Amino acid sequence: MVEIFDNIRKIYTFKSPCGELAEFIEFFSESSFEETERYMHGKTFSVKMFPSWTPTFYINLGSPYQISLGKTKYAIDKEKDVLILRDSIVERHNLPTDHIFTVKFFPGGLEAIFGISQATMAERVIDLKTVIPQAIIQQTKEFVSFDERFVFLQNYFLCLHQRRKKSTGHYFELVQDSIALFTSGHMQFNNAQLAEKMFVTSKTINRYFARTVGTTPKNYFSLLRTRAALQAYVSEADSFSVTDYGYYDMSHFYKDVVKFTGKRLNSQVG
Repeated sequence: MVEIFDNIRKIYTFKSPCGELAEFIEFFSESSFEETERYMHGKTFSVKMFPSWTPTFYINLGSPYQISLGKTKYAIDKEKDVLILRDSIVERHNLPTDHIFTVKFFPGGLEAIFGISQATMAERVIDLKTVIPQAIIQQTKEFVSFDERFVFLQNYFLCLHQRRKKSTGHYFELVQDSIALFTSGHMQFNNAQLAEKMFVTSKTINRYFARTVGTTPKNYFSLLRTRAALQAYVSEADSFSVTDYGYYDMSHFYKDVVKFTGKRLNSQVG
């Protein structure tokens, strides 16, 4: 299954975080045995995801699996739990008995809750117990249901965030405001225009993104725009307009899709 082109969510159950964590965490999810069997029919399968710069926890509740970051493949055994930044194409190669619990953070969310910058995490598979105590991970695994795991980890994250509330600084807020402004402006603002609207300099925005996200605003917004435009193209090709996403023509859009997915659009849609 390939993100955007296929509905990769169909084999997972999702929950949104509570209001206090909503600006830091996108979702909690867990794979479903029933839905995995329904769609995968007992076969090995893979889930391919495109870059998003969203730190993601993978807590393994089932079989070993392999994960590819770019061209490098890593073996993740049954007892291993990992954190991945998703700064490049990620593909999980799974057995039919796959069972994974996932927490996906927004850019900068990891720093707001844990005090850990994601800027140093690019192109790495990180052992999750360097971020969360092993006892917390183990307790999460021992719960019977997704609901129990969700409530337990959310409460844990809330406690951490409440201790760090005063430490969530201007860096995170400016980055989040810049992302919101870019999205609301039909994804057409360049760095200088964003800086002007945010009443800061272009160098300031570059510095804040480097510290909070780990990449330049130009690179991040390019990914954000391509992702949004590609989702719209796949779901509503007949009414799709590239100008709604700040593109001048289709050739520019096609070029960005290749850069984003590594594939030509015609080889995926048709």
